[in-house]
Amino acid sequence: MSSGFTLWFTGLSGAGKTTISSALAPILMERQLRVEVLDGDVIRDNLSTRLGFSKEDRDENVRRIGWLCELLTRNGIATLAAAISPYREARFEVRQRVGAAREGSFVEVFCDAPLDVLKDRDPKGLYKRALAGEIKHFTGVDDPYERPRDPDVHLDTAGTSIEHCVGQVLAALEERDLIPKT
Repeated sequence: MSSGFTLWFTGLSGAGKTTISSALAPILMERQLRVEVLDGDVIRDNLSTRLGFSKEDRDENVRRIGWLCELLTRNGIATLAAAISPYREARFEVRQRVGAAREGSFVEVFCDAPLDVLKDRDPKGLYKRALAGEIKHFTGVDDPYERPRDPDVHLDTAGTSIEHCVGQVLAALEERDLIPKT
């Protein structure tokens, strides 16, 4: 069984977290890894239904996703978690928890795109609704997002193709010896 790891995709809504993790998963499977994709929206709908969007509830949601990542990583699964996870402290807590299983098994991937691009992209129409006041406590509009200070992988998702972003993540995994080099 291969050793597990967690790729933690963070960034604002629409920045490409789910898109890139979903594009990466079949490539990792082709390399004979067992893979699980944890999408923040799906987790919220199934595991965190009673949580709201206060800082405390957002941190608790991140902790729950982190706990799942820890279990999966410990059991040899390549875990791709795509969650806004707006607060540095909560992301650091997950890094410590997951990384305790094996040094270097947590890789923070920052999906970075300017707010103007995200507003134009707006696949779910959320920015438009948040800016119109229909959605309160929307990260990046009226709630903060604390950008990673030193992410393991920094993806410019506004100016780079999905394929190139996936290639950057694969290169980082190979460099850390988390996957075999091709």
